[in-house]
Amino acid sequence: MKISGFTFLRNTSKLYYPILESIQSALPLVDEFVVALGKGDDDDDSEEKLRSLGSDKIKIIHTVWDADKYPRGMEYAHQTDIAKEACSGDWLLYLQGDEVIHEEDYPEIVSKCNRYLDDKRVDGFLFNYYHFYGDYDHYFRDHCWYPCEIRIVRNDLDLHSFKDAQSFRRIPNFDGISYREKEGTSKLNVIKLQANVYHYGWVRPPKLMFKKCTYFYNWNKGKDSANEYAKYAQEYDYGRMDYCMPFKGTHPGVMAARIPKLDWEASLRFSGPPVIGRPKAKHEKLKYRLIILMERIFFGGRTLGGYKNYNVLKR
Repeated sequence: MKISGFTFLRNTSKLYYPILESIQSALPLVDEFVVALGKGDDDDDSEEKLRSLGSDKIKIIHTVWDADKYPRGMEYAHQTDIAKEACSGDWLLYLQGDEVIHEEDYPEIVSKCNRYLDDKRVDGFLFNYYHFYGDYDHYFRDHCWYPCEIRIVRNDLDLHSFKDAQSFRRIPNFDGISYREKEGTSKLNVIKLQANVYHYGWVRPPKLMFKKCTYFYNWNKGKDSANEYAKYAQEYDYGRMDYCMPFKGTHPGVMAARIPKLDWEASLRFSGPPVIGRPKAKHEKLKYRLIILMERIFFGGRTLGGYKNYNVLKR
């Protein structure tokens, strides 16, 4: 059995993505790790950082992004597909540049990949998620933050990245462009792993978090939306940190050197209004706050409804 890893990157190092930690967390599991590396700004040093790892498993494909051809975040899916199609493994492990795997979960991942290798009913595997927010001690996993997502897929040409690359879908006879089209597609049949993805995309210095959000608006909603968002304060307000869940576990070992570098504790707050200087996020709106409280108090944290782009198979 062979496992390939893959991802896409662009301007990631300057936006505080833990790209080295992400890839390092996958390297012990994979025989190769394919990176679709988009042409970034003049000061983007992502390739230099990738090569600093000194791993002959890493394979770089140079790409150019085209938001006109792939609008509303679909360029993310397109870049994901570029990397995926260059993989040669039986199973393909996908990590975005802010996602890390814990070494404690390696045995579970390898065991299940071996167990279901020849079971063609299984299209992939589902991971639980820790969405860290503001710092490394608080996270979300509730109605407003997807609690699970597909991060391993079978090497099947009909399986493609979907929408803005959050997940995957079976798309026969894909035209290579319509990443948001549901008609003629189907959800993947997956096995849920007892393993986690540690998502650090919302742990950044407040100024870089604001910059990242502006980038997101530009690529997902267009320049007008990005310009409108840029009118807000130039430093991201993380809102009420007491809305988060306290994290009691351990972080992946590859994060050991990065975590102590957090130096924006003074910008985090546990009282006051839900948000200052920006629009409310979904989890900060009253309707969803009530749903989240119900989930935590009456359902042990299990999410009620929500978007699920997969079919979970019984083991």
